[in-house]
Amino acid sequence: MTHGDRGNYKAKHSSAERLDQRIAEAVEKKTVDGKITCTDASDIADELGASMKDVGLTIDLMEIEISKCQLGLFGYRPQKTIVKAAQAVQTDLEKAIRGALVNDRLPCAAAWRIAATFAVPKMAVSSACEALKIKVKPCQLGAF
Repeated sequence: MTHGDRGNYKAKHSSAERLDQRIAEAVEKKTVDGKITCTDASDIADELGASMKDVGLTIDLMEIEISKCQLGLFGYRPQKTIVKAAQAVQTDLEKAIRGALVNDRLPCAAAWRIAATFAVPKMAVSSACEALKIKVKPCQLGAF
């Protein structure tokens, strides 16, 4: 999605995709000013036992913007991203990141698992990726 696509999120999906009403109701409750945070979206997935992918699809079909990525990669205004490259990356953290790469990118879900394994904030993993020049993709919610 590009900046120009903002507000046309359902265009990313097949017209055959249908709204999950149970997820939609939970999303609606957490939406403020047409936006939902990544944290709220992941909480909905946990609470409902739904996948992040299904929550992201529902958010897109409802034309709601996702904000405040937990990895600091998007959804922060006015600067868009807040993640900064780490000054240094521990060898074991770098090894874990490189070991989880798929097509030279670190999936968001892998970044979350690495953060949990190392007991560090999620943004510490994305900061390490910035320092290592590794892109985080794809987003669990389908934002990128």
